[in-house]
Amino acid sequence: MNYKRLETFVWVASLGNFRKAAERLHTTQPAISARISGLEAELGVKLFEREGGSSPIMLTSKGKELLPYVEKILYQTEQLRKRAGLSTAYSGILRLGVSETIVNTWLPDFLSRLNKDMPNLDVEMTVDITANLSNGIKDRSLDLGLLMGPISEPNIVNRELCTFALSWVASPNLNLPDRLLYLEELAKWPIITYARATKPYVEINQKFRELDGPPAHFFASTSLAACRSLAIDAVGISTLPNIMITKELEAGSLRKIRAVWTPNDLTFTASYSDEPFNPIAELATNIAVIAAEEYNKKQTS
Repeated sequence: MNYKRLETFVWVASLGNFRKAAERLHTTQPAISARISGLEAELGVKLFEREGGSSPIMLTSKGKELLPYVEKILYQTEQLRKRAGLSTAYSGILRLGVSETIVNTWLPDFLSRLNKDMPNLDVEMTVDITANLSNGIKDRSLDLGLLMGPISEPNIVNRELCTFALSWVASPNLNLPDRLLYLEELAKWPIITYARATKPYVEINQKFRELDGPPAHFFASTSLAACRSLAIDAVGISTLPNIMITKELEAGSLRKIRAVWTPNDLTFTASYSDEPFNPIAELATNIAVIAAEEYNKKQTS
């Protein structure tokens, strides 16, 4: 029985659309239709109701009955590959979504390991805020997200990767007092921080809104590198992961600010949908976990 036909059946059933299945499997819509027609002819049953237009393609009663069996066949095939150590046989495209904190830390090591273990795999990478990456995982336009998780959905697998502590930092040129500072004192300067719709921004914004007095002004950015540069140039006070400011602290271009309140640590997960079963995302997640662990060991040693 043709593996590609079975794989196509599962993806069409999951996405409810031939075009989306074609995009996911990196082929054309006529090829998807031909595979489904070939599988229906081979099995002697009709698998989908094709109503046309923009309506989702629905499984027939026989299609619903056979879907769990096909999913099991695909799962067992992937387990056989893993047992045989055939990770080098994987090809296609991994659509990867990454938070910028990961980009600035252990992403290069992850990609190097991924290429070594799966050299025939192409990677399409999107760097964005977690809210957008999370939506991509949910609608399956992304295969895997390395993001501030977890994603609370029943069909999403979340594997913990790492946790990064945040600190307030500023240029020595701001001449801030070397003592414990109240947030009202920080609010005299622009607060340079994560982009809107991110967990850190929401938390920080809420905390400053609770203060009496004039409202704080925020310079929000999707680029942490830009936030760091603005802080170095004495534009304002920033909150950044400690892991990203080690060199600047040593060089004296930034200094840590002691404040009565600091945002919570950032927790990152590797998150992907396991419906339908996605072996490449699963294997890539295992590699990401190893890369994160090795990075953490180096930082603490």
